Amino acid sequence: MIYPDTIEAQFLDRPNRFIAHVEINGKAETVHVKNTGRCKELLLPNVSVVLAKGANPNRKTKYDLTAVKKERLGWVNIDSQAPNKVVAEWLTIQGFDHIQPECPYDDSRIDFFMEKDKRKYLLEVKGCTLEIDGVGFFPDAPTERGVKHIRELIKAKKQGYWCGIAFVIQMNGIREVRPNVATHPEFGEALDEAKKAGVRVLHLPCDVERDSLRVQAGVRFPLPLFPRTYSND
Repeated sequence: MIYPDTIEAQFLDRPNRFIAHVEINGKAETVHVKNTGRCKELLLPNVSVVLAKGANPNRKTKYDLTAVKKERLGWVNIDSQAPNKVVAEWLTIQGFDHIQPECPYDDSRIDFFMEKDKRKYLLEVKGCTLEIDGVGFFPDAPTERGVKHIRELIKAKKQGYWCGIAFVIQMNGIREVRPNVATHPEFGEALDEAKKAGVRVLHLPCDVERDSLRVQAGVRFPLPLFPRTYSND
């Protein structure tokens, strides 16, 4: 995905989850933060940030804060809507017969439902922006919704679906995501339970630029080698 109209600025502060103050060419401006997570290790005073101009000229904030420059890593995309968009693009070249975003399942919505050779797939997407010592971690804040989705995938797996969780790594050079049990132990417990039940965990490394995010070329979805001979792969 590409942001068509971006500028760089300096981060000043973040008074609440939804807005931040930045400096653009010496002038302070209030912008919308497209991530309600903490991002405390990223949004530090005077770091460089990227702003994308909003499409609606009547909104209160002119810009969305979409990326932050982190020492050693370069640009980190913090747009919480970006992971689903890049996965939607990625799935279109993975050989599926049908792809449906926002699929109702039980009392939830799973990010993607796919079909291939009559086999049914459910895929939940999580964006990773937290890096510690060269490893990605999720979540950076407690997520009861994330735990609920994992429980739904476990249930669907027992009903015969192929089920997976895809961690979109929104920073360069990171290839692994681990559960952040220090922040949310229940998420780690649920993820372990899901793995034991046969839910697949996918790590999707990305190429991140100041104005774009894409899953790296060559990353393939783990479709069964023999689609009509199914196992717990």
